[in-house]
Amino acid sequence: MSACVPTRATDPNRTERTHPPHSPPPPGPRRFRIAGADVSASIAVFLIALPLSLGIALATGAPLQAGLVAAAVGGLVAGRLGGSPLQVSGPAAGLTVVTADLIQRYGWRTTCAITVLAGLAQLGLGCLRVARGALAVSPAIVHGMLAGIGVTIAVAQLHIMLGGTPQSSVPDNLRALPAQLADMRPASVSVSVLTLALLLLWPRLPGRAGRLLRKVPAALVAVAGATAAAALAGLRLPKVDLPSWSNHALAGLPEGPVLGLVAAVLTTTLVCSVQSLLGAVAVDKLVAARPGLSTRVGRSHLDRELLGQGAANIVSGSLGGLPIAGVAVRSSANVHAGAVSRNSTLLHGVLVVIAALLMVPILELIPLASLAALVMAVGIQMVSLNHIRTVTRHREVWVYAVTTLGVVFLGVLEGVVLGIAMAVGVALHRLTRTRITHEVREGVHHVHVRGQLTFLAVPRLSRALHLVPHGADTVVELDGSFMDHAAYETLQDWQKTHTAQGGTVEVTGRHPGTRISEPDTSGDCRCRPWTPWRNHQCEGPQSVPPAEKNPDGSDRSEQDPPGAGGASGHELARGISAFQRNTAPLVRSELARLAREGQKPSQLFLTCADSRLVTSMITSSGPGDLFVVRNVGNLVPRPGEESGDDSVAAAIEYAVDVLQVRSITVCGHSGCGAMQALLNSEPGGAQTPLKRWLRHGLPSLERMADGNLPWGRLAGRFPEDAVEQLCLTNVVQQLEHLRAHDSVARALREGALELHGMYFHVGEAESYLLTETETGGVFDRVRESDLTA
Repeated sequence: MSACVPTRATDPNRTERTHPPHSPPPPGPRRFRIAGADVSASIAVFLIALPLSLGIALATGAPLQAGLVAAAVGGLVAGRLGGSPLQVSGPAAGLTVVTADLIQRYGWRTTCAITVLAGLAQLGLGCLRVARGALAVSPAIVHGMLAGIGVTIAVAQLHIMLGGTPQSSVPDNLRALPAQLADMRPASVSVSVLTLALLLLWPRLPGRAGRLLRKVPAALVAVAGATAAAALAGLRLPKVDLPSWSNHALAGLPEGPVLGLVAAVLTTTLVCSVQSLLGAVAVDKLVAARPGLSTRVGRSHLDRELLGQGAANIVSGSLGGLPIAGVAVRSSANVHAGAVSRNSTLLHGVLVVIAALLMVPILELIPLASLAALVMAVGIQMVSLNHIRTVTRHREVWVYAVTTLGVVFLGVLEGVVLGIAMAVGVALHRLTRTRITHEVREGVHHVHVRGQLTFLAVPRLSRALHLVPHGADTVVELDGSFMDHAAYETLQDWQKTHTAQGGTVEVTGRHPGTRISEPDTSGDCRCRPWTPWRNHQCEGPQSVPPAEKNPDGSDRSEQDPPGAGGASGHELARGISAFQRNTAPLVRSELARLAREGQKPSQLFLTCADSRLVTSMITSSGPGDLFVVRNVGNLVPRPGEESGDDSVAAAIEYAVDVLQVRSITVCGHSGCGAMQALLNSEPGGAQTPLKRWLRHGLPSLERMADGNLPWGRLAGRFPEDAVEQLCLTNVVQQLEHLRAHDSVARALREGALELHGMYFHVGEAESYLLTETETGGVFDRVRESDLTA
């Protein structure tokens, strides 16, 4: 029996379509399925969110149920509508100070109305597609705001931990602290100390049992442990009080001065939006660090995330919940727990609803001092030493400090405004602070410009340029990242005049060989950053810099054949000079730090001496990152071989036992001359140093000739020829030699060391990582997720 589907009568060209006899019925609607990884991740996030939501509600002075409402709405509404699938939203510690101030000024019902209005403002901003613009706020201001909020939270919660009640501001809390210390309650202090101890020690449990136990969130363990200890000891403490949901206060009409309410809505909108958008960007970085997940989840849609956060705040405020934003702690836990879709966020919201309805008797056993200690720990973590080091390195510590102090002593909005003003002042100061010097070295006039070259510095630039006499050789060094049109015209006019009068001018930027004064229209050279390389090739004609001319005016390249000592020596000297002039100022501070602290590389990188293999370039590493050992053929002699080849073993022992590197990488490459010589070698003959060294590669030849072992593959394909096969096999074999060294074997047993195989295809400029050694060696292309992992 077949089913007939009639076509439209108005289309005579279309024919009737029928299902063939005995064909299966068309598939029904697709079933909704939740991956097991999302289920486990949602449970982990729920166990973190439950105590934190109660603690943040306690810190704001809101009804404790408001924290549960916000957590549930954040999971269900923001999780469903937001543009960041793996970001978890809810009551955030960054909103604690704002919400507490609103509750004290306007009351709870008006605070809920302000949350609704802030959500509407977020919807408007999302429709205007301004989410990317929020990321233009200086990170120093954002980190300073969070640090100020963290200090405020920590100082306020300290009073609850001591058994008292916090005041309305940080100065008041500090003034009341001595009296609170004199009147502390031992029971509250003991519960708080136990909570902090569990928070600190639980993630540091050693051994295999510790790895299993650490899967339980530290926040849940700390609060549950403190609650159980208080119950067993019979301590009488203030505890969580969740009134009946029938008495839960909902949003009311806003009451208060209009300007104050507008400022409150703007502050709430600003903090919620910036924290959520920055959190979404941070989640994207975490997703990129998990191999294979970035292609499945995709990047966050920031405008949609703003719309989802706005909808969640409207619902949360209407139901009597706290303001909502993306929460870093829960989001990172969601990603690390293995979540693969937004279903984990939604399911965590469902679990919060179930807990709020069915677990009230259990939640009311939690001491308030334990929640206060938990929130205080979160506040302290918001003052990140890593952020302070970052803003110091970028010379924005004053912006950070002013924002932090402004938030602590004046308020969030006032602190952010002060931070923005300070950031603008620092930017203007940098634009106006330009140092221009003139000096003569070996008959060449050097004009050095440090800082941004704007119209404000044009008079000083002109004075320095007019100190250069007519016909002199001149180098203008621009050590800055910006030059406006006025400065450009001034420099160009002077350069043309000076050149017409018989002088020479070389204008250089911060990178060797980069001339930023005038685009080169004659050569069309696209590879200037690589000109120090010996085999530099370019499609167009090359102009010879003034420094490369002979005293008689002829080109040195015309007289010195390639490879001549004069040309090589000159090339070396020119490269050293370029380093001293352009690169040394940029790396001097970092090298000075390494000189003081000593080298602490994380990897031993063992590779071939081939000149085409630039280790720092293919690994994007810098000074102090890699401990590099290079030899012909990237060979690792077996332990116990005859004397004369101890240099590699000594380097391995020093790297593992003294430097305590965490990984060793053996890197081979395509077109390896050592492997070609190994294939072509014949027994007997004179034992030259090269032949004696290449004997350490004979096990690789034997491994390749072994018929029981499959050939290695390169990104799923077989090697092109025997040389490439030997290059791949040699990497696998040298890893086996590494494992035979005592120091390496010992570190591997202790779990302190990892071994990696790598293959670099020179012609393709492509890197491959060894992923399976037991199958003969499978090399896959290196993705960004592999490097970050």
